Amino acid sequence: MDYKDYYKVLGVDKSASTDDIKKAYRKLARKYHPDVNPNNKVAEERFKEINEANEVLTDPDKRSKYDRLGSSWQAYQRAGGGGGFDWSEWMAAGNRGGYVDLNDILGGGAGRGGNFSDFFEAIFGNMGQARTAPRQGQDYTQKVEISLEEAFNGAARILRVGDRRIEVKIPKGAKTGTKVRVRGEGAEGIGGGSKGDLYLEIEVAPHPTFERVGDDLYTELPVDLYTAILGGEATVPTFKGKIKLRIPPETQSGRKFRLKGQGMPHLKQSDERGDLYAKVVVQLPQNLTPEEIALFEELADMRGL
Repeated sequence: MDYKDYYKVLGVDKSASTDDIKKAYRKLARKYHPDVNPNNKVAEERFKEINEANEVLTDPDKRSKYDRLGSSWQAYQRAGGGGGFDWSEWMAAGNRGGYVDLNDILGGGAGRGGNFSDFFEAIFGNMGQARTAPRQGQDYTQKVEISLEEAFNGAARILRVGDRRIEVKIPKGAKTGTKVRVRGEGAEGIGGGSKGDLYLEIEVAPHPTFERVGDDLYTELPVDLYTAILGGEATVPTFKGKIKLRIPPETQSGRKFRLKGQGMPHLKQSDERGDLYAKVVVQLPQNLTPEEIALFEELADMRGL
């Protein structure tokens, strides 16, 4: 795996703050999001690269190690340095709803014929020969990106550990920062203690149409000038399908309409949902004919403009 300059990937300086990195990530993620670039392999690879860079540079511990190790970063990841390893392949497969063999990702760091547990045993299991009271193995946390649609509908990821396949269900309403626990898939315990757990920390990707605030969704609603003036209907997109919304006469640009219960499911009560707010953006007509211009001029005269 070639060395990647994550700062260059996101277009920021090495001195950039976490907020600056997040801003750069959001801007690039919107540009290269698969929903915006369907069937575009170049954009898909760029999107994965952007997410990989963001994952490392927004994590203070990973960023510190990345800055210190430089070109040795990938080797450090593959070898499981500090209890971590390169999950980018697994994340890429998971984002398509597929699976990947964790032994393949660990490669030589786990040893041939080894498994996920053996790898953690190698890293954490021999931290001294003295036998003490049993202690639970160390937990491990890793970020996993899902789409906003997956957060709305719920999703699943499949891990292959040795000969086993583990399905991890991501609940409806998951937010950035939500942690999904995979019991007993962390480090081996010490002194006969139980194994640790694996926590998947969810990160919801930006969406080209909706902005999420809590459990509410916000979107812009284009409305033509004539409908805004005279009233009529407009179509609002939702994750459950399109909804017809009545637009009253003389609707101003910027007016917000609340569609109750059309937002995101509540994480702990998925039968309850937030709201969807549609902000009107009045679209002015273009390429007017001479007759239309004359009518608008006549209207302006009538209004004393």
